[in-house]
Amino acid sequence: MITDEESIKNQIAAFPYWYHKIELRKGIITPGWAPIDKRIYNIPADMTGMRVLDIGAWDGFWTFEALKRGARQVVAIDDFSDYIGELRPEDRQKWATFDFCKKVLGFDDEQCQRKEMSVYEVCEESTGVFDIIFFFGTLYHLRHPLLALDNLAKICTDAIYIETAILDDYSPYRGGIGHGYPDGQLVMEFYPQDQLGHNYSNWWVPTLHCLGQMILASGFEKADLWKLTDHPKEPGLCRGFAKGVKVEHAKQPSANR
Repeated sequence: MITDEESIKNQIAAFPYWYHKIELRKGIITPGWAPIDKRIYNIPADMTGMRVLDIGAWDGFWTFEALKRGARQVVAIDDFSDYIGELRPEDRQKWATFDFCKKVLGFDDEQCQRKEMSVYEVCEESTGVFDIIFFFGTLYHLRHPLLALDNLAKICTDAIYIETAILDDYSPYRGGIGHGYPDGQLVMEFYPQDQLGHNYSNWWVPTLHCLGQMILASGFEKADLWKLTDHPKEPGLCRGFAKGVKVEHAKQPSANR
């Protein structure tokens, strides 16, 4: 564990890019921008004994948040394919920021594991099963989003939490902000180049209703849906959230397999 606050601040400043704002000590927060407001994700306040999968972990905000809320173990995965349309390859230093935060926060290798892998590689044999899955800021980067949800449904015993861009209030093909697909339309758009956010790693975006139907089609029994804001003023605020539930009553924490 790193305890010297001046050293922590200097090492934070040495990294070329931070995606997440992570509180490492009281008053010491990494200079990322996400999440905008962690409360709107509606993840459980008490995660005692749970085994959690964090997909697209980046700097590790949600990995460490689950551990702070009592999770028994979190497995973080990332394939480092997203450069936000503007970062240089050297700006994404793979697990460097994650490992630094993990060390400062004092989590050990048994509690906090990480794997460089694609969501399509996730299966019971490679990762085991999980009570809770975090799937934040990742769905729209996938060439095969429904296949990914199918894979995740097979290894989730309780619930998946999803955050993604949505089309309800915005479409780059229909005129931008205020020109989406409102009122529960079942639509998904495909971006073969950089039509969304000038980012070649953005492939598909659904409406919120479409996201809910995808969750049900993949094997979850219930989908709760909500928006970041009802009247977004810019594309970056056109975000939707979902909770896909396997059963109505929470199961006992899963055994690590």
